[in-house]
Amino acid sequence: MATAFRDWPWPLQALFFLGLAVILIAAGFYMPGSPVASVRTELEAAQQEEKPLEADVASLRVYKQRRAELQSEMDALSKQLATLQTIVPEDKKVDEFILMVQSAAVSSGVSIRHLKALPVAPKQFYFEVPFEIDCDGPYFAVLDFFAKLGRLSRIINVGDMKLTSAASKAGSTYRMTPGTSVAGVLTVTTFFSKPADAPAPSTATPASAKR
Repeated sequence: MATAFRDWPWPLQALFFLGLAVILIAAGFYMPGSPVASVRTELEAAQQEEKPLEADVASLRVYKQRRAELQSEMDALSKQLATLQTIVPEDKKVDEFILMVQSAAVSSGVSIRHLKALPVAPKQFYFEVPFEIDCDGPYFAVLDFFAKLGRLSRIINVGDMKLTSAASKAGSTYRMTPGTSVAGVLTVTTFFSKPADAPAPSTATPASAKR
């Protein structure tokens, strides 16, 4: 004789309701077209799309960690560029250079009697700007003048020195500083960088030189 559900012992009723709940939940997860199944499918698709994004984020974290290092390197390179532009400026800046040389001469006790600009010599990556200088002064003052030229912010080469005793200028029209013992003519050369759009210097031999 069948027993009514209500007459079942409460543990059996609890097991029945628990099993029914499991069946309904499973049907909701796996039954096609159910809302839970749709959400589950969308979640799996989102998880699949998340994997490549996580890989991209991981690779970007490396650049984030190196950002401070790269910024420090860029700052150092900017300072180096500024220093190079001071040593070899982009423009000739002749007036500034002449003032630098004159200041070095005055502070050393050397007199510059004549300064003549020579033709600019184009090179492959820069230009040479030579000046012929006629100067005189005490021997150690002249040595100090050369030393100060070497400490200027711009690169300077001193060459073609023709030094003599101050007696060779005895008949000159200008008045020499007391203690002057050395006089001479020398070439002081500075440099400026070649503009990026400037044409390369020609290496062809002029027709007049071939004759």
